Amino acid sequence: MATTIFIVLALLLIMVFLGVQIAIALGTASFIGVYLLLGNADIALSLLSSTAYEAVRKDIFIVIPLFVLMGEFISRSGAAKDIYTIANRGLRKLPGCLAVATVSGNSVFAAITGVSIASAATFSRIAYPEMVALGYKKSYALGVVAGSACLGMLIPPSILMIVWAVLTEISIGALFVAGLLPGLILASFFCAYCVITAIYSPHTAPACPPPDVSKIDVKQQRSELISGLSIIGLIFVVIGGIWGGFLTPTEAAGFGAIGALLVGFAKGMRLPQLSEAIFRAGKITAPLMILLITASMYSRFLAMGGAVSVIQGTLFSISDSPIIIMFMIFLVWLILGMFIDSTSIILLTVPIFAPMAQFIGIDELAFAIFGILVIEAGLLTPPFGLLVFTVKASVPDETVTMGDIFRGAIPYWIMILIVAVLVVVFPILATLLPQNLL
Repeated sequence: MATTIFIVLALLLIMVFLGVQIAIALGTASFIGVYLLLGNADIALSLLSSTAYEAVRKDIFIVIPLFVLMGEFISRSGAAKDIYTIANRGLRKLPGCLAVATVSGNSVFAAITGVSIASAATFSRIAYPEMVALGYKKSYALGVVAGSACLGMLIPPSILMIVWAVLTEISIGALFVAGLLPGLILASFFCAYCVITAIYSPHTAPACPPPDVSKIDVKQQRSELISGLSIIGLIFVVIGGIWGGFLTPTEAAGFGAIGALLVGFAKGMRLPQLSEAIFRAGKITAPLMILLITASMYSRFLAMGGAVSVIQGTLFSISDSPIIIMFMIFLVWLILGMFIDSTSIILLTVPIFAPMAQFIGIDELAFAIFGILVIEAGLLTPPFGLLVFTVKASVPDETVTMGDIFRGAIPYWIMILIVAVLVVVFPILATLLPQNLL
């Protein structure tokens, strides 16, 4: 039994590192594993097909396309630029005001989109040109954009949180609320770093000039006001509704999508943009659904083979210290983060690591936030940090190099890992707010 499990897991990792699509790798490994356990291909196919069918029937899966659609409507409405402008105007007197505005804008944008890649692509085009035009050091400006985009997977609604909750069968609402306090702490760390850097290195982040009153556009201000109030309203409906117990995550996602559609129309979005947003949401959602279906098959194989117990026994043979076990999990996630995207890492490892964390006494919500933070740090880790590639592809500056972005993102990578450790050491950071939802 143990030999079969390790053979299948080794085969899965080999396929992943050879570049096989994660969904195909999960489905193939699951079939081979169940076949080796049962010795009958027909039974293995029947068992896995029924598992896939049951996974598709879960109504919780509708949360993902609705939240993605909400983010797409907001992205195409132009609200992101308005949020950045509002933050920039309000924080103009702070040292490093444009950098702090980028972090603040990303924090608000994260509460709507739930996707780090969308935040990175959007603010690369909006914030980076303004920072460079004012004389900000290039690597510093790029680091702000790439680092603050990570907030998209921690501040709810987050697609990673939904995937994690589906795999571990914990409350999506509780996990959303659990990410609020760590997300705000991380955003505060980012802002503090931007301000301190600007104070001690003025050439890196020059002071913002006073606003030109003659260039104030009343129509633009009205548009910004609509965006600001609309975003606050959507956050209140989605997060407030879940936290207050008035809405389930599915209902909150539905109201959020409708509200975002109305905001889009109010901001000038028309049928072509609407069609594009729906099409884009489908392109994002479909692969995620296939991944979740094959992940359900993978979880069935792990359960049938007793993989968690086998791997637990292997790790505990190395050390029975919870600190050492958590450190090994931490290292696995960091290493995988160098080569694989966040969703795939969760699908591959969480069915194994989550039961182990509970076994050694780690709170499930704290472990989830810890895991999402560490996995998200992988998006900034060389050589294949996905956010770094996104920023490189999105910035309107051909002179930008990957090295510029990686150098600028290092402080944010460190701060993400610090907050991850804080959540494990002080679980109340993740469990304080969602207590009424558990």
